Amino acid sequence: MELRQLRYVVAVAETRHISRAAEQLHIAQPSLSQQIAKLERELGVPLFHRHAGGVELTDAGVRFVERARRILDLVADLEREMADVAELKKGRLVIGSLPVTGAHVLPCVLPAFRARYPGIEVQLVEEPTAKLIERAARGHVDLALLTLPLDAEALAWEVLGEEEILLAVPPGHPLAQRDEVPIAALADEPFILLKEGQGFRQIALELCHQAGFAPRIVFESSHIETVQSLVAAGMGVAFVPRMVARSGWEAFPPAYVCLAERPHRTLVLAWRKAGYRSRAAEAFVRLSRAMWGGEGHAVGEPGNEAARDGGA
Repeated sequence: MELRQLRYVVAVAETRHISRAAEQLHIAQPSLSQQIAKLERELGVPLFHRHAGGVELTDAGVRFVERARRILDLVADLEREMADVAELKKGRLVIGSLPVTGAHVLPCVLPAFRARYPGIEVQLVEEPTAKLIERAARGHVDLALLTLPLDAEALAWEVLGEEEILLAVPPGHPLAQRDEVPIAALADEPFILLKEGQGFRQIALELCHQAGFAPRIVFESSHIETVQSLVAAGMGVAFVPRMVARSGWEAFPPAYVCLAERPHRTLVLAWRKAGYRSRAAEAFVRLSRAMWGGEGHAVGEPGNEAARDGGA
């Protein structure tokens, strides 16, 4: 049974005449008769009584037409809804985000996105890096706000922008008076790091590795705010993204110092490579890139590997 056959039966029932229905449907009368007869054979019951003046529905035909109209109405509603989705008049977008990074990035983008696409429902999921990568790889989120490098073959991404990494030290620390500090000079310092599963932890470890030492880790935390509080309390030093250093630490702040190497991290929006990226997701990526000034290189395109190497 095909949708066109449902339409054919309904048209014949409404016109009560094969020829008039064929004219209305813009098909040949013999072709319409053949399709109706074929459907009746498949169903095993006649849908119409044929007579010289036209046709009349059988009892089975009355039931068939009633259901067929419901189905065709649902199909029409579905087509209209899909058209609205295609035109971004309605839909749903699930965005996964690193909690702290998302707290700084998304408030800039989400209001502009909602103003432009008020019919798109946006759902936010906050997870640490490892869980967020897993959700994105399984398609449980449409987009994930992450940082490079990403050890995830299942994901593609586009770059939003780059952000400098600073050194946070206790206010009374001798390094607090320096304009900049080479990372190698931190080899003997106690470090406070984020816990396993956090992407920024890997960035911090790689920075130390590139400088020729393994950090002496004295405390670990799941939250960058706690890391900074421990630094401010004199418990050690830490690397922090610039966006975090700029916010909310007036009461008891650590001191922030530039690193001589000017390291940075790269922010990306990632999605499942093998999955379908909706029009809403594409629109969110475009708007985010425009607001954050990223180059927007998709994985595998020129420029992406350079961003990946630089992000660590």
